[in-house]
Amino acid sequence: MPYPHEYTVATYKFSDFLNDVKEEADFGSPHMAYTMAQGVFQVFRRRVDIKSAIRFSNVLPVGMRALFVADWDPDEEQLSFTDLKTMNQEVRHLRPDHNFATETAIQDVAKALKKHVDQEKLREVLSGISEEAVRFWGME
Repeated sequence: MPYPHEYTVATYKFSDFLNDVKEEADFGSPHMAYTMAQGVFQVFRRRVDIKSAIRFSNVLPVGMRALFVADWDPDEEQLSFTDLKTMNQEVRHLRPDHNFATETAIQDVAKALKKHVDQEKLREVLSGISEEAVRFWGME
């Protein structure tokens, strides 16, 4: 049996996602988009338990899934969801000397993410996590 097609095109699809983040944020480079997307994923995963995070990651394409789980410390304290302004500030704490995240980083990444996932499945998974998770990704 051949391996799944999503693995064959993973690099292209991940690049498309980063380019969409770049466009949403009005960045000049996908490198800036990478750090912002990674920061948004880290802020989200700090607020969900591991089972919920795995369910969420299974909705993501391969490259996004890898970025979501990369460098994860599963012993890190789980935080509560808070307002978007505070969580957007948290996004900027990842590599602060090289982080150009926008004031609306979470919303920008969410817009890009929705172009690359099955939105019905995403909404279903997020609804199973919490109303705050639904709001975080703008799926209300």
